[in-house]
Amino acid sequence: MGTTDHPWTDAGIDATLREALTQGLPPNELWSLLLSVLEARAARRTPATVRQQWENDRFVHPSAIDQRTLNHLDSHLLAAASEFEALELSPVAPLGVCSTVALTSQNRIVSTARGTEVVSDPTNVLALECAKRLRAAPDAIVKLATSHRCVRAQPVPKLPGFAPHFRMFCLASAAHEKKDHAFLTGALLDHIRTHVAALDRLEKEGYHFPDRRLRLLATPERMHLAKRVADAIKGMPVVVTELEHKYYDGLRFMLEVSTPAGDAIPFIDGGAFDWLRKLLANDRMVFVASGMGSQIAAFLFRRVAMLA
Repeated sequence: MGTTDHPWTDAGIDATLREALTQGLPPNELWSLLLSVLEARAARRTPATVRQQWENDRFVHPSAIDQRTLNHLDSHLLAAASEFEALELSPVAPLGVCSTVALTSQNRIVSTARGTEVVSDPTNVLALECAKRLRAAPDAIVKLATSHRCVRAQPVPKLPGFAPHFRMFCLASAAHEKKDHAFLTGALLDHIRTHVAALDRLEKEGYHFPDRRLRLLATPERMHLAKRVADAIKGMPVVVTELEHKYYDGLRFMLEVSTPAGDAIPFIDGGAFDWLRKLLANDRMVFVASGMGSQIAAFLFRRVAMLA
């Protein structure tokens, strides 16, 4: 649903003004206009209204997880991904970083008045960095990792553990494809094994991830690649099924674990994406990304307190 589906978004704005705001004004002039509007709005606020927003606005509430717990968790996740370069991302990214290359609505993202948006998915930002590096060195293999607090403006269940902002641990691999899809299948295996190593490492630190199972999903054209990856996985059950989700570029994996309540959830999700091909206009580019809800790890899967 777009903003124009709500009649109040157009109240008091004629078609000419809306056209100027959405398309007519050059970006730098529009950002300046919006900033002046926000400056005027902020000048009219009182300490009481700021305090009320702090208490009532779900977007600004602190995380329910202790910061020391999250820092300790991050250290082990990044240690497990030692073969990936670790990046500390900016809190904001270019406007449209997700919606221009992926099936994502801009309404699910917190956009700013400076032509940027708050990072909602680090993998899209890592795709931009991969594109930048491969433009400079086309024969390179790029492997990046990050742990980042994301903000999403989509409906969130009013239940413990759910919040508009949360921490994600992400991996990204990018390069020109090799013969017989060697880079694609190798990168998928690399991500799966790195996430498994991260879970193993955390289980030595008071976490528990029982009943692990890998689900590989593929379109009919790429089913043989999924089976190749499945044959290389040892130590846990693997299921190969058909992929129907158009968000992925023919291949997806989900690493499922059981919660303390006994429910199986897809705790780690990843796969191939066509974002790099779009960013570089090159059909030989491969981009594999994956993510873990690390805040959920701290909320659901910690058996004992790690830190006093």
